[in-house]
Amino acid sequence: MSFAHAPNRRIAASGPMSAAEQQTRIDLAAAYRLAALNQWDDLIYTHISASVPGEPGHFLINPFGLAFDEVCASNLVKIDIEGNILGASEHPVNATGFALHAAVHAARADAFCVMHLHNTAGIAVSAQREGLLPASQHALRFYGQLAYHDYEGLAFTPAEGARLVAHLGDKPAMLLRNHGTLTAGRTVAEAYVLMATLIKACEIQIQAQGSKQYLVLPDDTVAKRTAEQLLDGGAIEGVLEWPALLRKLDRIDTSYRD
Repeated sequence: MSFAHAPNRRIAASGPMSAAEQQTRIDLAAAYRLAALNQWDDLIYTHISASVPGEPGHFLINPFGLAFDEVCASNLVKIDIEGNILGASEHPVNATGFALHAAVHAARADAFCVMHLHNTAGIAVSAQREGLLPASQHALRFYGQLAYHDYEGLAFTPAEGARLVAHLGDKPAMLLRNHGTLTAGRTVAEAYVLMATLIKACEIQIQAQGSKQYLVLPDDTVAKRTAEQLLDGGAIEGVLEWPALLRKLDRIDTSYRD
């Protein structure tokens, strides 16, 4: 979240849209709509960004001021790594908010899509000293694969960006203490499915802790074996789930494709 917003610098467009960019726009708009459907959004704040295929250093992001359920393929804004708008767009972007995403995109060649949310369960678990516990099969997906970054305040600086990506390393997900959740995917689908799994793991933990009973946790050997099984040899996640999720959206409202 960033409340500060300065006028965006605009740069001329780079050329006609490719079929790969159009598909990325559809997938990214779908991720925004699905996040809204699941009530993961936070007014007009937080972002999901995706790289533009074939255009190194160019990204797509939501128009600043629109709710997640208003995002569609055509109103996503193309920007560069500095948050400058590329081509014509009637909408501004939150360049300050993109700074966190820019740091991850720049540091990780595999971070095609970066998803950062302020969901309630994720923030609640991030505020717990021990973080995410191996209390569910969903949580075990992140056993040894979840990074943490301590809260440093509202303004995101280049120095903090360097610390954040150092903490993230090669992990697919992060809990930003007192702030929210972050996933980095090789596709939009992977970033979304990782986020859905992480949020459910956090929701399960919060609900289990509310029972005031001692939690039963698997031992380290079982946890490591399960995490390895769920990693599935490094296969890209979301390949099977994404078409089903798009069909669900299409039954509700196809305007995300516009």
